[in-house]
Amino acid sequence: MPVDKIFVIISGIVGIIFTYWFFLKKNEVAVEATDEIKILVDGGYQPSVIKIPIHKKTTLTFFRKDPSSCLEEVVLSDFKIRQFLPLEKQVAIDITPAKTGEFVFSCGMNMFHGKLIVS
Repeated sequence: MPVDKIFVIISGIVGIIFTYWFFLKKNEVAVEATDEIKILVDGGYQPSVIKIPIHKKTTLTFFRKDPSSCLEEVVLSDFKIRQFLPLEKQVAIDITPAKTGEFVFSCGMNMFHGKLIVS
């Protein structure tokens, strides 16, 4: 087998492994929230994974620093919430989860995501 074909095969395998590791093997660190959690909106959501207790009112306070139009809205579809986030202002959203599970929240264009883990 020619050297160039071996190089292409090895490069392809390395590319597949890197893609799998980069996109699918990220370790998510969940931040515990009790009554309130502050979420910075700046190129995504920080923290992006939040653990909250079931049947307890929790306030998610979003603070948007990113001027892009994509992040000017947050959508919590499982809770039927769509909220505008003005630049450099805090917006508080109260939720009281009624069931356990993982609930995704995203920007208005569904490009940036976060997750609520209810237990």
